[in-house]
Amino acid sequence: MTRFAAMSKVAEDIHLILCLTPYVGHTTFDRLINECRMRGIELEELLSMSADRLREEFSLPPISARALANGAKGVRRRAHLLRQKIGDKPVRMVTRDSPLYPRSLEEFCEKPPGYLFFYGNPRVLSNPTFCVIASRGATREELDHVGRVVESKTLEGKTLVTGSNTPAYQMAAVVPLRWGAPRVVVVDRGLFEALGDDLERELFPAARLWRYRFDPATDLVISFNRPDEGASKGGPAHRDEIVVGLSQEVHAVRLRKGGNMERLAARAEERGKALVRGASLQ
Repeated sequence: MTRFAAMSKVAEDIHLILCLTPYVGHTTFDRLINECRMRGIELEELLSMSADRLREEFSLPPISARALANGAKGVRRRAHLLRQKIGDKPVRMVTRDSPLYPRSLEEFCEKPPGYLFFYGNPRVLSNPTFCVIASRGATREELDHVGRVVESKTLEGKTLVTGSNTPAYQMAAVVPLRWGAPRVVVVDRGLFEALGDDLERELFPAARLWRYRFDPATDLVISFNRPDEGASKGGPAHRDEIVVGLSQEVHAVRLRKGGNMERLAARAEERGKALVRGASLQ
């Protein structure tokens, strides 16, 4: 049985259906849930409404209203196929109502994701966390410094939060494997594109020196995309914001002046996170 965040089965189903509805992004997802709560409407009632009512009362675009109306048969079918594909893998849809939702994201993100998909061991988020960020164009020396920082912090018992597809993130991600330590990896695409159809592909080729398959008992992958979709527009910036938001310590090895990483580092410092600068602004 697929293990989604602890809540009623009906709520699980409706949340997944809303998430998979065309043109219902994070903002609309949150708005629908909040509007239903304020108006005393059960979420499942949305699926019994007509497309006209969904457009008029909830300001949904026509394609979304038609997909949800009168039972949402097409979206239900997609949700059923997704659950079948996931099987018994430890995948959880985590909404902002869930006790598993990281409150640090609500405090840090300008627009916190309405939902996240967790795959693996969510208990690692209870550990002290850190990240190492670097703008693109990091030198070999700077990447080596990333590795040294990650090794030092890992040996202190802290858990790395990282992304998956920049040289600095890739350098960071393989270091905990040498010590059998857990990692939190934030991906900017759906789980299946990131980890393969069986959710077993190791994210980093260099990690195959230590293991060939992703280990959900040790690590946690977090995606803000629908599991069966690819990368989204603006995905790398959202990924970086979540990486920093989940981290109690932020180590900045290279910051390009005016770049996204520089802005995130400044916000982290403003919000009271421990910021360690390992290099001057470029």
